[in-house]
Amino acid sequence: MTAPMPVRPPEPPEKPPPATLRKAAVKIPGRRRPSRLLAPLRETGKLFALAVAVARAIFRRPFQVREFIEQFWFVASVTILPAALVSIPFGAVIALQVGSLTQQLGAQSFTGGASVLAVIQQASPLIVALLISGAAGSAICADLGSRKIREELDAMEVMGVSPIQRLVVPRVLATMLVAVLLNGLISVVGTLGGYFFNVIMQDGTPGAYLASFSALAQLPDLYISEVKALIFGFIAGIVAAYRGLNPRGGPKGVGDAVNQSVVITFMLLFFVNMVLTAIYLQIVPAKGS
Repeated sequence: MTAPMPVRPPEPPEKPPPATLRKAAVKIPGRRRPSRLLAPLRETGKLFALAVAVARAIFRRPFQVREFIEQFWFVASVTILPAALVSIPFGAVIALQVGSLTQQLGAQSFTGGASVLAVIQQASPLIVALLISGAAGSAICADLGSRKIREELDAMEVMGVSPIQRLVVPRVLATMLVAVLLNGLISVVGTLGGYFFNVIMQDGTPGAYLASFSALAQLPDLYISEVKALIFGFIAGIVAAYRGLNPRGGPKGVGDAVNQSVVITFMLLFFVNMVLTAIYLQIVPAKGS
């Protein structure tokens, strides 16, 4: 009798390749890696999306009154004194420069109106914007960025609390309100500083200074100044909140986000100021024209 044939044991199944290799091996037709050239466009779109979300959340309940009051007091406390101190040399420089030019042209009687209009329409909103973005915006960005890396914002979303409505909206509204109030303060202090330096240092007459101001200035000049301050405060708050909500690289990324928020805000403010000024000069005619 013949011996039974040996039975070959079944081979163990092959191990599937690692997930990383499977992902690398699978190629999706028609799908490309995102281009780095489109990164600024994506960031711009996300920034506008956040601005729209904040604008919608302003009118939703519940409104965080306590958070708004705290942020308003904080933003005002860090910007009032620097604004008053910076507006004096700004008004003085504008008054001295405009006074020197008007003397060369033989139109010294228009020094007051020209310098005051320059302070109210251009210098005051820009000073407000720079102070809001540099002092308050950097603090807002650092606060939100530290909350993000500690995963506090993720925990709020898990609990059903919107970080935009709870944290971003009160801060943006605080920057807007403080910007409008600071704009009035800087306009008054800058005008008084220009008046002092023109009358004392350039031997101008107070009557001619005030008469030229009343002859050239009009109420829409103050309106456009306040509108600029309001828009600049909104932009500063939105950019600071956006960079704070999207830090990269841990604690170091928070510091980088603060620097980026200030730079981006400055660029946007000067561009928006140019657009608003051009629109205003086209819509509102000069006084007496």
